[in-house]
Amino acid sequence: MKLFDVYPLYDVCPVKAKDVHVYDEAGTEYLDLYGGHAVISIGHSHPHYVNRLQEQLQKIAFYSNAVENPLQQKLADEIGEQSCLHEYQLFLCSSGAEANENALKLASFHTGKKRVVAFKNAFHGRTSAAVAATDNQNINAPLNQQQKVTFIPFNDAEALEKELEKGDVCAVIFEPIQGVGGLDMPEDDFVLKMEKLCYQYDTALIADEVQSGFSRSGTFFAFQNNHIKPHVITMAKGMGNGFPIGGILVHPDVQPKYGMLGTTFGGNHLACTASLAVLEILKKEELQKHAKKMEAYFRSKAKKIKEATIKGRGLMLGLEFDFEVGPLRKRLIYEKHIFTGGSSNKNVLRILPPLTVQEQHFDKFFNALEDLL
Repeated sequence: MKLFDVYPLYDVCPVKAKDVHVYDEAGTEYLDLYGGHAVISIGHSHPHYVNRLQEQLQKIAFYSNAVENPLQQKLADEIGEQSCLHEYQLFLCSSGAEANENALKLASFHTGKKRVVAFKNAFHGRTSAAVAATDNQNINAPLNQQQKVTFIPFNDAEALEKELEKGDVCAVIFEPIQGVGGLDMPEDDFVLKMEKLCYQYDTALIADEVQSGFSRSGTFFAFQNNHIKPHVITMAKGMGNGFPIGGILVHPDVQPKYGMLGTTFGGNHLACTASLAVLEILKKEELQKHAKKMEAYFRSKAKKIKEATIKGRGLMLGLEFDFEVGPLRKRLIYEKHIFTGGSSNKNVLRILPPLTVQEQHFDKFFNALEDLL
């Protein structure tokens, strides 16, 4: 049987990983500055993470949401403590796309409306409503295009109010730091205005923190840099360090009812344990504080690359050049053994390392980059 050929692949086959490195079949060491799309938050194969999962496997790995699972409440308490969002409610699922799908559905239930406002270059996932709110027609099938979505630019408050005053918008969904879109961020004043307009026009505000959440931005969630209160916050990638888990945090104004949302695998015992292990390591190793420190070091090194503009925040960073970076990324992999990321902005090199990355790892990257440039 053939694999369904939808992924262009690099000729590298990792078989082992430790902290910020992966190793291929020949034992070649690669520096991982991409973390598998920002998924690896606490480093590959962290001993505490591995032990917690092994211990849980010996007890119970899965049962459905038809029975009590105290690990879910334990996870809710720990997310509340680290994010300081105690008043929010937690619903667990299995991926970022599923988190955004549930957020959009919940917004529609809450407001009784069905149109969505999203932003240029947005990426929210590949499921039905989430992909419709993604600004890439190449991955939107005719089925998805039935969804009612309007795209506007960041920082255009006038355009946003023009759409909201029509009265049919259930949700405004935004990434505090765009991931696939190329690390663009809305201006602080616009974010505050957006929140005010959403509350004024009875529209749910959704903060997509699938890539930026769980301390990657230097705050627990990137939107917290703006001190707003979204109706729904979505999360996934770094939440499980590679174990599939996602979730939404729901504002207390949004009331639940039985059957409103549901999932088979979401919030299972093993997934909750994986995320609890991540949170325990984030706290013990102070990785949120470390992300800010490493951002400062990255910026100090990047200033010497005259060809590039620095983008992003925390350890969700990028370098924008005046040329397409695809060939450069290939040379970094094959000649320097360093993984980096691309984006829909073909000129942006994305840097999304494990939060355990150290100065010497960035030294290696910048030495390699200067050599290749």
